[in-house]
Amino acid sequence: MQHIRPAITMILVMTLITGLFYPLAFTGLAGVIFPHQAAGSLVTVDGKVIGSEVIGQQFTSDKYFHGRPSAAGNGYDAANSSGSNFAPTAKKLKDRIAADTAKLRAENPNMPVPDDLVTASASGLDPDITPAGALFQVPRIAKTRNLSQEQVSTLVGSHIEKRLFGILGEPHVNVLKLNLALDAMELSKKSGTNRSNLPAG
Repeated sequence: MQHIRPAITMILVMTLITGLFYPLAFTGLAGVIFPHQAAGSLVTVDGKVIGSEVIGQQFTSDKYFHGRPSAAGNGYDAANSSGSNFAPTAKKLKDRIAADTAKLRAENPNMPVPDDLVTASASGLDPDITPAGALFQVPRIAKTRNLSQEQVSTLVGSHIEKRLFGILGEPHVNVLKLNLALDAMELSKKSGTNRSNLPAG
């Protein structure tokens, strides 16, 4: 007991410090320093939460930019984050990529299909696409919304987020933010307002 009692005491103390006090302290500190990020980087429109900047969602309508394919549940299921776990040589993966590539090539035969539009991320929740992935979709968006390709391309260009500190990561475009801006641009053109009717998905 002389050795067991201090060991048990140390386990309980360290469990309280590292499992309770430490996480609570840093959660509280993050809420003060980075309140938006600590709350989930939520995006609201007219007081209603429509998504998060850091979790992708499934956009299927032709009038919206589409994100990467997702293997999380039925697609972008935050409760089931995962990749497909298929090997690069798996026939099912090859067939799916070939089908998606053919569909996109028919949509825009004048540009090569960007890799990120046919490959899923490891998490299945990637909220971003490459600038090339966004620009590839410009003709479809412009046609569906009766906008000029130049207008849509300019919008994409204004939403390209560059490398952090100029060195970390790759240039990317947040799909939710871009779709919100797209709705706002179209509504502004029609009625002079900046409101958005963007649905969740």
